[in-house]
Amino acid sequence: MTIAEQEIIVIIPTYNNAGTLGQVIRDVLSYALPVLVVNDGSTDNTSEILKEFPQIQAIEYAKNKGKGHALRTGLSSATKQGYRYAITIDSDGQHFASDIPVFLREIERTPDSLLIGSRNLDSENMPGKNSFANRFSNFWFRLETGVKLADTQSGFRLYPLKKIQNIRTLTTKYEYELELIVRAAWKGITVRNIPVNVYYPPREERVSHFRPFRDFTRISLLNTVLVLLAFLWYWPLTCFRSITKENVRNFISTNITNSGESNIRISSAVGFGVFMGIVPIWGYQMIAAGVLAHLMKLNKVITLVASNISLPPMIPFLLFGSYAMGGWVLGYPITLSFHEVTFETLKDSLIQYLVGSMVFATLCGLLAGLICFCVLSVTRKPKPVCNG
Repeated sequence: MTIAEQEIIVIIPTYNNAGTLGQVIRDVLSYALPVLVVNDGSTDNTSEILKEFPQIQAIEYAKNKGKGHALRTGLSSATKQGYRYAITIDSDGQHFASDIPVFLREIERTPDSLLIGSRNLDSENMPGKNSFANRFSNFWFRLETGVKLADTQSGFRLYPLKKIQNIRTLTTKYEYELELIVRAAWKGITVRNIPVNVYYPPREERVSHFRPFRDFTRISLLNTVLVLLAFLWYWPLTCFRSITKENVRNFISTNITNSGESNIRISSAVGFGVFMGIVPIWGYQMIAAGVLAHLMKLNKVITLVASNISLPPMIPFLLFGSYAMGGWVLGYPITLSFHEVTFETLKDSLIQYLVGSMVFATLCGLLAGLICFCVLSVTRKPKPVCNG
């Protein structure tokens, strides 16, 4: 047995899957790993089935609280017991315990990664709603983290417990699994897929607790929050952390010094990026900047970098500058001090802030573009013209 196996526990969250739970437990036990089943308020004979396996741990509570709550309960218990990793597997029989060694081999190669079993979404009997839900989830996960995955919905996973133990989540239902991997990626944990097998029984034999309208609504609300956090916090912070001497040197060499673009085009990209970083579409500034730069045929990289003027340390200055500019343009009094200006306090002066932010963004963009053009005119040598 490897060191990793000695530190791994298998967690099985279950809710009204008595028809398949027993076989799933038996299959998992054949790999000689400790097992923890979390009975999420089942109303069938799940409790009786669990009594048939005295060698396993079981956590049970009377009221159904959602898969997320069950997983969080199981992961917390495993962490307190000192396990390093937890493999989670659904109790509906769709996953094969025979894939557990795949997780064990992979975690030996990449310790402390978060591994997600990637199912063949073109397999026989694959429900159409599952394929759509997975593509929907994959798109938002990539937008929020920059990580491309083939399957973000699979419940067959390996979690590095010590790495995720301090992650705080908002959700307790079906969408918990997506939120957890997004926040894990934000924390710098490697999140990746490994291929696993999957079985989908005929429609008449399936037991599904997924409620399309309600669950899609919750997932959509969660993704709205996560996208806002990504563009207000995660992406600017990631950009800030990437500012090293080598990266700055490479950026300047590629996009400015050795660029084939004229000084006016480079300066326009800088000015437009600064403008987009200040306009009051918080959470969507970088998306809008990238799309508009593409349509205007401006350098998208320079535009996006310049739009990061709205890094968290700069936000109070930008908010106050917009608010004060709005007061000057509209002739309104400036009743707030620099330290009092937040998104909340600006609600009472929304018109003043919105008008001021557009004027302030325009002036800052023009000033940034002008300064950039002057600097480039002095420092950037024109490309030699070849005659024939």
